[in-house]
Amino acid sequence: MSLLFCIYILLIMNYWLVKSEPDVYGWDTFVAEGGTFWSGVRNYQARNNLRNMQVGDLVLYYHSVKNPAVVGIAQVTRTAYQDPTTEDTQWVVVDLAPLKPLKKAITLAQIKTTDALQQMALLRQSRLSVMPVTPDEMATILALADENM
Repeated sequence: MSLLFCIYILLIMNYWLVKSEPDVYGWDTFVAEGGTFWSGVRNYQARNNLRNMQVGDLVLYYHSVKNPAVVGIAQVTRTAYQDPTTEDTQWVVVDLAPLKPLKKAITLAQIKTTDALQQMALLRQSRLSVMPVTPDEMATILALADENM
């Protein structure tokens, strides 16, 4: 892909970050299963973020708690629908599929010391499990990981 096309893609899509503990549902399990529905979200703001996801949106996959870091890139493959793990209709899931692991994980420590990422929701709302990522933040994370999209 040309650089201009990559920049265009970065500007027209929505970007997100989802968190999972690596011992609960890590990147390797996600890849082995070929995707999943993102369930168990019980925070209203995170739920609203799930509702705003569109097919094709890119998602940073973040390992939390133990060695916190962005480790991979996923993609939304189905928009929000009723969470099948509960009968409560206010909770939703989206389907995600793995695209690729990052060439190198971007640690929370790196994020905290990168000027361009100081306003990232990950730092401002650290307990939120599903959050938006700006195009500039996405580009910065990909640059730190030496990724080409």
